[in-house]
This record gives sequence, structure tokens and C-alpha cells, in this order.
Amino acid sequence: MADHIPPDAQPKVRRRGKPSRRGPRRPAFPTDQPPREPGGQSQDEKPSAAPTMSRADSAQRKPASGRRRGKGRVVHGKPALGKPAQGKAAQGKGAPAKPAPAKLAPEAPARRAPASFTAHPGGHQAYAAIDLGTNNCRLLIARPSGDSFVVVDAFSRVVRLGEGLAQTGRLSDAAMDRALGALRICADKLRRRGVVLARSVATEACRRAVNGPDFIARVRQETGIALDIISAREEARLAVLGCHILLEPGPGPALVFDIGGGSTELVLIESDGLAHDVPTILDWVSIPYGVVSLTESCRAEVDTPEERAARYAEMRGKVDAGFAAFGARLAPLRDSLSAHHDALRLLGTSGTVTTLASVHLDLPHYDRSAVDGCIVPAPRMRDICTRLSTLSIAGRREVACIGRERADLVVAGCAILESILDLWPASRLGVADRGIREGILRSLIGIHPASSGDLA
Repeated sequence: MADHIPPDAQPKVRRRGKPSRRGPRRPAFPTDQPPREPGGQSQDEKPSAAPTMSRADSAQRKPASGRRRGKGRVVHGKPALGKPAQGKAAQGKGAPAKPAPAKLAPEAPARRAPASFTAHPGGHQAYAAIDLGTNNCRLLIARPSGDSFVVVDAFSRVVRLGEGLAQTGRLSDAAMDRALGALRICADKLRRRGVVLARSVATEACRRAVNGPDFIARVRQETGIALDIISAREEARLAVLGCHILLEPGPGPALVFDIGGGSTELVLIESDGLAHDVPTILDWVSIPYGVVSLTESCRAEVDTPEERAARYAEMRGKVDAGFAAFGARLAPLRDSLSAHHDALRLLGTSGTVTTLASVHLDLPHYDRSAVDGCIVPAPRMRDICTRLSTLSIAGRREVACIGRERADLVVAGCAILESILDLWPASRLGVADRGIREGILRSLIGIHPASSGDLA
């Protein structure tokens, strides 16, 4: 039996605040120059509604069709903020060699906020999702609004929790302190926004680290946030749930991928992209290579063209080997779809694809409204990957939308993306600036089409 995930619904647009002004434009690929002064390491994302799904060929965009909402239910569990967790958190296991036959239900319940949290007046309960990854700590707080939700607060900070993990097998003290600093901000936002139900997850860095459970207990004690270490399987499920409605309609299964900091998930789903569609997970894989772990697993960067080419080839080789078994399983389907329809569908959700899409669109700074839902020709993505892999780190810092924070990691993301394009050679790549957090919120709020029927 194939796996199922709950259906999704299309959010409405309701943006708050003034639109950002574009600054001076920089060339997409400047010649190598000395690095700029470092920018900030954290930011509060601008509160906005979950954006309307839109699709565009290159810079062209058009609105997607609406979706209906049926009667959802909210699962209640233990308090989101409270006493330290007792015992060790459950470690998630890696992806199986073949599709899991069971229904893809959530691994851990959401947690209700304690009585000290007061919901805002007017009956508009707030829900929250925290995603602590290998590279970033992200938070979304939202309230239901009709058949969608409105984001009332958001936060994102680069914490590099997995820094050094590939060499030591442990989370470093400095990395844990950075993550705790970000999580304290998240805890404060949960209190101020009157969150009544939250789910907070930790992914690959905490799965792999021998001191991951100890760190989870420390987070609970110092911030009150109860993080669940989720498996790669659950990570893939949430990513698909959060972004699958951005898939273009088309025949046959589609491939959704999430390039993270410590791992990459590929998920083959059956979805026609219509409002009544309930995605079915046909197969999936997770490899322990994300932008941080792959960068640290390869030779150090040396500032010569020959060494950069050799390092990029090493990255490609590691990722290709990790995807080999999954690629062999996909080959018959891929060849059949290519022969009969010439329309492989591919959707990516990650900092890598959103950054590369920004370069493709020649944006002077990142603009989520322009990137989320855009369609980029695959050959253009390959050209950008090739060019970035040849630049020195100083040159990459000068590329708009990459800067100092991503300059050392973007090459690893390019290597992973090119391997995915070899495995599933679609002519176009859909880009999603959404994923695990949105998947959690849709599960908590209960946004499902009324026609979903029996998922067993």
C-alpha cells in the first residue's frame, strides 16, 4: 500500500507592512573581489499571509486555483512550554530501501501551551511551528483565516547547529549556544503572541549527534520549548505537506526535494496539482548530505580554479553515490514518463533553490513574493550552478542574494541540485519558499479538502 499524507489548501494573500525597496543592483556574477563587511546573522521575517500559490515561466507569474477546506481537527498533547523533558528524545531512523507501506501519520503530537499563555481576544487562536535544522532556526506563528491562515509573526536565524558535526559526531558548545539564543527569541514570541498549540521539531543535526538528546533536554530546561527529534521520514512528509500545492498540473508522479543543512530528502508523489488532489507518497529517500554536512565532508576550499573543480567533482560523486539506489528504482518510471509525455515535474524547497532562483531573477536582494512559486528552466539552473562552482568564496560573496552567510555553503547546494537534475531531468524546476513549518501549521490548523475521503 502506498503512503498517504493529508491534503493541502491554498492560502490567501494578506501581507502586512510596507513593501521592501530594492537597493542598488549588483551583477549576478561579478569578478572576484575582496569580501564585503559581514551583515547580520539573524532577522525577524516580515509577518504576512501564507502567499498565494503562483507559477511562472522564468519571471512570468500567474495565480493558482483556489482550494476548499473541510473539517479538520487539532491534536492536543503535552504543554509546548513547561518543565524539562524526562529521559531521552526518540531518535529518528533513516529512509528505508523501499517505500514504507504504512500511512504517513505524524510521529509526535502537537503540544498545547500552558495556562500562563493567554490567547488574544476575539477567538483567533494562534498556532506555531518551529523548525530547528542543521543550519537554520525558523519560526512561524499563524491564525486561521477562512480556508487558510494568516502569518502574524515569523523569525529566522542562521545558527549552524551542525557545524563540525561531520568531524566530531557531536554538537559543539558554540553551536548549541547559538541555537539556544535563537530559541529563546522563539519562546518569547510564543508567549507574546498567545500561542495555544505548537509543534517544534529538530532534524538531522540532532538525529546524528551523540549529544542530541542532551541538547533537547537543555532546550526544554532553559527555554521551555519541547523539541521533537523527528526521523527523516517525518521530515520528508512535512516538507511535502507544506509545499506540494505549488506543483504544476501534469501526468504521472512528480518529484519533490528538500536540500537541508544536514540531509537531503527526495520524495516521489502522485499528485495532479488540483484542488481535490490528495498526494500519495510512492517512494522516498534521505541521504546524510546537506549543504553543511557535504561541505564539511569534502576537502577544504583552495583558491585555485583547478582545486575548485576537483572539490566540486568530489561533492558530486558523494551525492551521486547516495542517490544511486533510489535512482535505479526511479529509472523505469522516469524513462516511461519522458518517452510518453516529455513532462517530468520537479519541485524544490530549500535555501539552495530559492537562492539560485533569486540569482536567475537577477534580484538585488531576496524577495519571497517573487521567488515562491516561480518556475525556472532547468538548463538555467545548471548554468548558475556551474558558474558559482568556479567562483572563489570572495567572488560568491559579491553575488546578490548570496552574500557572506551562504557563500561557503552554496557550492554544496549546487552539487546536490545538479545530481537531482541528473536523476530526474525535468525541463523546468518549481521553487518553493515553504516547507516543514507550513506543513506543521496545516496539520495543526486542520486545513484539508472536504473531498479527501478515506486515506486508509
